[in-house]
Formats: sequence, structure tokens, C-alpha cells
Amino acid sequence: MSNLMFCLNATMPIFLTMMLGYAFRKWHIMDGSFVDKMNSFVFKVALPVLVFQDLATVDFFEAWDWKFVVFCFLATLISITAVTLLSFLLKDKSLQGEFIQASYRSSAAIFGIAFIQNIYGEAGMGPLMIVASVPLYNIMAVVVLTVMRPERGRGNGALIRKTLHGIITNPIIVGILTGVVWSVLKLPMPVILHKAVSGIGGVATPMGLMAMGATFDIKKAFGKIKPTVIAAFIKLVGFVAVFMPLAVVIGFRREKLIAILVMLGSATTVSSYVMAKNMGHEGVVSSSVVMLTTMCSAFTLTGWLFIMKCFGLV
Repeated sequence: MSNLMFCLNATMPIFLTMMLGYAFRKWHIMDGSFVDKMNSFVFKVALPVLVFQDLATVDFFEAWDWKFVVFCFLATLISITAVTLLSFLLKDKSLQGEFIQASYRSSAAIFGIAFIQNIYGEAGMGPLMIVASVPLYNIMAVVVLTVMRPERGRGNGALIRKTLHGIITNPIIVGILTGVVWSVLKLPMPVILHKAVSGIGGVATPMGLMAMGATFDIKKAFGKIKPTVIAAFIKLVGFVAVFMPLAVVIGFRREKLIAILVMLGSATTVSSYVMAKNMGHEGVVSSSVVMLTTMCSAFTLTGWLFIMKCFGLV
């Protein structure tokens, strides 16, 4: 019961914040122009700062575990490849980019550390999981959303150049590279800078959630319910069912298994909607999957945790 309550305490505020954004739009507290500007700020400023903070504050050389990092990286890469191939079965090809991203991209950084700390009292292997998966999450999200834009045409040199330029200049990529360099060089984080970075990065999630809720269209969501449900099932159940037994066979236990569980089976991150919306996609599938996985993850994560406890793995 305590695990269920923790999951509810972790996920319900997210869903309620999204509902506030939806209500604020209906009550005309937010209009379309305001929501668009808020989306732009989150994508260009707050989210890159949050990613930078996550990576810059992780010590790459302390408690490094190559086997764990390689497993997380390969599991993420295989997951992305699998859903990319699956996306070609969609009738509406304009949904491919959003479907792929929503199916694999977890709330590893935002939700993962809190989940692990709640169980073990410390972050444990969370930072290593973030190092192995989050940069790949974001880089591949930029690639997928750029290459599979709804208005894409036949492949040509101009499209390739535009894609490469979009990847290089993407604010999320800049945040990742800056954070990695900062961490590798072990640059100090002065208190003033740390507080400023924490303050700016801290608004990324609530602002992104409210913006997503404000643009959520229930009619459109139900009109695209099939890809939404499929992506949510893959995100919460599919990948965990495939990779968790393999992780157990390899020998991972306790906090390593919990970190892998969060990486594979936590709700789709809010930033997937923000990135999709700001890179020429409609955003309906992204917001729908985030809402559905957020509502259901409290129960699926608790179920997976209960199974692992029954087998004495955590």
C-alpha cells in the first residue's frame, strides 16, 4: 500500500497540473498566444537548463559501472529501433515521429531519482542510468522529430542539411553537450549559479505540463486513440516485459533493477510533447500518451515492483 501511495503521490500532481492548464484555457486565463509563448520558453530555455543541470551535477568518474551503463544504453537503442520499425505500420504516417518518441522516452530524470530515493534513501544508480539513457533519449528525439515531420517530402540534400542543422542547433542538444563537458571537466557549480540554474530548470516541468493541458483536445485525442493506447502499452508494459528478465539474468539487483525499471516503464516525459509541438508536429498523440501513461504508471510501476519483491530481487 505504501508503494502504491508513493506512486500516486508522484504521478497525480502531474496529472492535476495538466488539468489546471486545461481548465485555465477553458476559463480564458490562458489564450493561444500565451500558451505558444510558454511552450517556446520551456523548449528554448527552461528544458535545456534542466537537462544541463541533470548532467552537470552527475560525477562521471565516481562509481562508474560499465556493465550497467552499456545495458541501459543498448536497451534504449534497441527500444528506439523497435518502435521505429513498428511505426511504419501506422496508417497516418504524419504520426510516426510522435508515436516513436512517446513510446520510448521516459521521465527518467524527473521521476527516476525521486522513485529510487524513496525506496533506498539515496539516488543509487539513478545518475548512471541518466547518463546512459537521457542523452540518447534527447538526441534520438531530435533526429526522429526532424526527419519525420508531417510535411516531410522525398529525401534530398536540402532535407539532410536542414535535419543536421536542426540537430546541431537544437536547444536540448546544446544543453546536453554543455552538461557533459561541465561534468567531465569537473567544473565547480557556485551556489549563485546553482540556485539560478535550479530556479530556471525547475519551471520546465510545471510550465510544460500546464501548456500541454491547455492545448489538449479531447475530441482529437479520442480520434487518435489507437496509436495512443499502443504507445502507452509499449511504454508501461512492453519494454519492461522484454528487458527486465534479461537484466535479472545478467545479475542486476536492488537499486540497479529499480533504475532499469524507471528507465523502461515510467510515464512518457512531458518534454516529449514540448519538443514535438515546437518541431512542427501537432502534439495530440504526445500529450495523449503523456496523460494516459501518467495516469496508469502509478499502477503499472507498483505492479512491477510487487513482482520483483515477490522474487526477492529488490
